[in-house]
Amino acid sequence: MKGKTQSLFMFLLFCVLAMITLLPFVSIFLASLRPGTEIMRQGIGLNIDTAVMSFKNYAYLFSGETQYFTWFRNSIVITLVQTVSTLLVSAFVGYGFAMYEFKFKNTLFACVLIIMMIPIEIIMLPLYQLIIKMGLIDNIWGIILPFIAGPLPIFFFRQYLSGIPKDFLDAARIDGCTEIGIFLRVIMPMMKPSIAAMAIFLGMNSWNNFLWPMIVLSSSSKLTLPIGLNSLITPYGNNYDVLIAGAVFSVVPVVILFLLFQKYFISGMTAGGVKG
Repeated sequence: MKGKTQSLFMFLLFCVLAMITLLPFVSIFLASLRPGTEIMRQGIGLNIDTAVMSFKNYAYLFSGETQYFTWFRNSIVITLVQTVSTLLVSAFVGYGFAMYEFKFKNTLFACVLIIMMIPIEIIMLPLYQLIIKMGLIDNIWGIILPFIAGPLPIFFFRQYLSGIPKDFLDAARIDGCTEIGIFLRVIMPMMKPSIAAMAIFLGMNSWNNFLWPMIVLSSSSKLTLPIGLNSLITPYGNNYDVLIAGAVFSVVPVVILFLLFQKYFISGMTAGGVKG
């Protein structure tokens, strides 16, 4: 009986926490159904006034009068390419640090840890100058390439792979598997939880990235969704109603990404913190 009471209490507690977590999303959705004048007058809240609420903001957003779907497509492309490429490169590097012995290994890994501590704002100017020299201004590769080997994913994969016995590698070598084949056929299937957890993290970061794409991109047709929505606020008119509707719809890809990988998320994050 005591166990059932505790389970019921925990269930109710997490229900309350879930409701508290969802309140901001509900309030934003309700605000997206109101005209801009009502938002400015009443602000964002949980009040429901059916007399002024409608889906006109969404109809205008999807009507083609804005470049919303162009911005949405750009963000999808950049997020997919950056997430997949960063996962692949960082997994390779983390695998090398975890499974191989080579000269200056500890020194190089210490450099990775140091880079993790450097804020992007400090290296932004030299990075921007490098992008100019490479001719990648106003190009999606100018957003993707500088962060294709992230120090955090490298550290995460290295920690995860340190818990995998090297006997798997020796057995694969005895069977005649190449080093690349070992990684792709033996190690990668074992890394599914860590890859899924890091895919959620990298995908959300790339989707919500604002500062660096704003510096690199200039053409309206190449803007990402956060920058495009921000451009709706101008000195000549504040389209808060359309902006909020666009922000609500922009949450959909992040939710889908989490639902696809949620069963691996907890195990991957836990295993990534284990050092062998």
